[in-house]
Parts: sequence; structure tokens; C-alpha cells
Amino acid sequence: MTGGGRERSGTDCVFCAIVAGELPSTTIAENDRAIAFMDINPVTPGHALAVPRAHSTDLLDVDGEDLAACVELAREVARRATERLGADGINLLNCTGEAAWQSVFHFHVHVIPRYADDTDRDAIGLPWRTLSTNPEEIARIGKLLS
Repeated sequence: MTGGGRERSGTDCVFCAIVAGELPSTTIAENDRAIAFMDINPVTPGHALAVPRAHSTDLLDVDGEDLAACVELAREVARRATERLGADGINLLNCTGEAAWQSVFHFHVHVIPRYADDTDRDAIGLPWRTLSTNPEEIARIGKLLS
């Protein structure tokens, strides 16, 4: 079930299995609608994921209250990473769709601590490259989105 449903969406969702306690994880924070756990393929020390307990495929599918619960957990994990790990900054990242590098199709937010000038602890590869554009093109696209 999607759209904030409380049932597991199938037997192949790794995050549903983690939420159900069927797969091991290092849970670091939770609330009634979401849990946060350590990413097993981190790009920096402290890299964690916040996921809703209910299955939803992506940002376009997630229930609003589940989204809010994930963001609240992400903020708590970000505070802890800053205070306890000495992170200099935090990136929150959501990937929606294969073209955006989504690899697990259960909505999730990456909480990625950043460590300034420390390439041994910071492998994420940001900042990104910007596009060449102009104010008219930005305004045209903005109008399409408004």
C-alpha cells in the first residue's frame, strides 16, 4: 500500500524489512511515524537515513505527516552529528526516481554530515556543477512551475 498506508508494500522492500525488524540496522532515532538508522554504505561518518514506517515509494507518494516525521528525525540526527561528531555542516538529500539516483524505492532522506577540508572523511563529491542560463530562462521555467 502506498500514500501513507500502514501495510508493508511487498516482501522485497529492504527498508520495510528494517522497519519490521526483519533485517538488522543501527537505529539511532525514532518516532511513531518514522525511524532513522545508519546507512550501510556511508559517504561520510555519521551518514544516516530517515524513513517513514509506512511504505511509500518516493517524495511524490509519501504521506504529508510521514514526510514531516522524517524531516523532524533528520533534524535531530543533524543536531547530533554536529554536536557529537563535530560535523561542520549537514546535507539533506532525497532522490526521487531512477534518474535522480534513487536505488531503494521506499521514501527516505539521507542525513549526510560534512567535514570541511577533510577528504578522508568526506567522499560525497559536492558541490555540484551549475548550468549556464540566463534570467529570462529562469523566469520562463519559474512560470511553468507556479
